[in-house]
Amino acid sequence: MRRTTALRTALSAALLIGAWAGAGFPSASAADTPTGSSSTAPASDGLLTAMQKDLGLTASQARARLSAEKTATALQPKARHAAGASYGGSWFDPATGDLTVAVTDAEQAAAVRATGAAVRMVTHTEKSLDSVKAKLDKLDAPSGVSSWHVDPRANKVVIDVVASRQSDNDVQAFVRKARETGPVSVEKTTEAPKTFSAGTVGGDPYYTGNVRCSIGFSVYGGFVTAGHCGQAGAGVSGWDGSYIGNFQGSSFPGDDYAWVNVGSGWWTVPVVLGWGTVSDQLVRGSNVAPIGASICRSGSTSHWHCGNVLATNETVNYSQGAVYQMTKTSVCAEPGDSGGSFISGDQAQGVTSGGWGNCSSGGETWHQPINEILNRYGLTLHTA
Repeated sequence: MRRTTALRTALSAALLIGAWAGAGFPSASAADTPTGSSSTAPASDGLLTAMQKDLGLTASQARARLSAEKTATALQPKARHAAGASYGGSWFDPATGDLTVAVTDAEQAAAVRATGAAVRMVTHTEKSLDSVKAKLDKLDAPSGVSSWHVDPRANKVVIDVVASRQSDNDVQAFVRKARETGPVSVEKTTEAPKTFSAGTVGGDPYYTGNVRCSIGFSVYGGFVTAGHCGQAGAGVSGWDGSYIGNFQGSSFPGDDYAWVNVGSGWWTVPVVLGWGTVSDQLVRGSNVAPIGASICRSGSTSHWHCGNVLATNETVNYSQGAVYQMTKTSVCAEPGDSGGSFISGDQAQGVTSGGWGNCSSGGETWHQPINEILNRYGLTLHTA
């Protein structure tokens, strides 16, 4: 994008407003380090309107939820530390506005409550459940198995299978082997997951070859996006066909992340595009939102949509291979949205990887957590 073009063009070239498009599947670890801090700026009218539409809230309910989620996000690491080795996971409860922490040791419960979090006693620690999931990651999953993740609320590892394939012999064999590893439950999903890249079409995308994807977040020197959108060395052009840069690193499957350097008149800004649905959103950090928190996505095909965080540390079984440590959401997405931004409040969460469904009938979408991408490539998130 050239600096002499209109403001809308400038923003898109800015690369990035980071956010415009895409789909991305990455993985994240508990050791990921967040960037920046949460803003005290009030939510925009556009964001509140989007939450009312997609989450069925009133304006006052949306404001109250954002405030409670901000408190829970800040509380999460403190409560985890208080739980110590008995930590069994945590999640945000929209009904009460509380962060709930699962613990296995009653003696640690008081310390967790002292932080302000609610407590639920469970049998299994997060560490033991992560061990079970790690064993499943080593199994050869058939295409009828969609994904699996540690669910702190169920205190089990949950396997999602495609409903129409649940009776397949290979699916049943996988489930039997999974149950031998530890506490496992099975749930049904409608469709198998797929990535959300697309062939070349008009709009505000970026292109590599004949593939269209979306920008995730601006980093100093470039932007992050989905790994399935291009291999290292591949050239990238903007919505207007002008050259942006090249994929400097890319990983897929296993992970689903990449980063692209920026030059040739393009530059970076700490913004996620609102597509006229909401005002463009400033990015102020990358603190991880808890399970249950609201989250929104920006992409070049379906633009701006919101939903909830459903699960973390999920393994997604794409046809190209498994991708680990993904975050699952109830936000819809469509082809071309791959690589685009997932944001909670003003905190960057990840880049769109894939999912199932669409934004007419609904569906679920996974994102690659942003902090793992930053750590992997030594990048610094561009923040306001």
